[in-house]
Amino acid sequence: MEIRVELSRIIINETSDQQVIVLKELGGERTLPIVIGIAEIFAIDRRIKGIKPPRPMTHELLEEILEGVGAKVDKVVINDLRHHTFFARITIAINNEKKEIDSRPSDAIAIAAGSNIPIFVTDEVFGKASQ
Repeated sequence: MEIRVELSRIIINETSDQQVIVLKELGGERTLPIVIGIAEIFAIDRRIKGIKPPRPMTHELLEEILEGVGAKVDKVVINDLRHHTFFARITIAINNEKKEIDSRPSDAIAIAAGSNIPIFVTDEVFGKASQ
């Protein structure tokens, strides 16, 4: 089962390579902290704030490529946790077909950030993360 979440906190520590984003269950109490890299956290922060770089960065470039071929990001799902590593899938719609793409959660969330792309976490991942 997929549970809709929102990006509730971005914790930036410029003295560390490990940054934290916190996803919170909509209409619920569960949260999911995910450790990500500094480049990804700045990309997420920039996109949420609506700051457009003068030239496309990686996530903007990917968005432009998808748009250029007539594809649209449908949703992002954090779908697994193995050996302290989270996994995600980006679902895109192209030519009336849905395709799932393997992704790091940080990249998937950076693509979804600042847009209306829904983010989900599976119930299984919430369960594994709470152990």
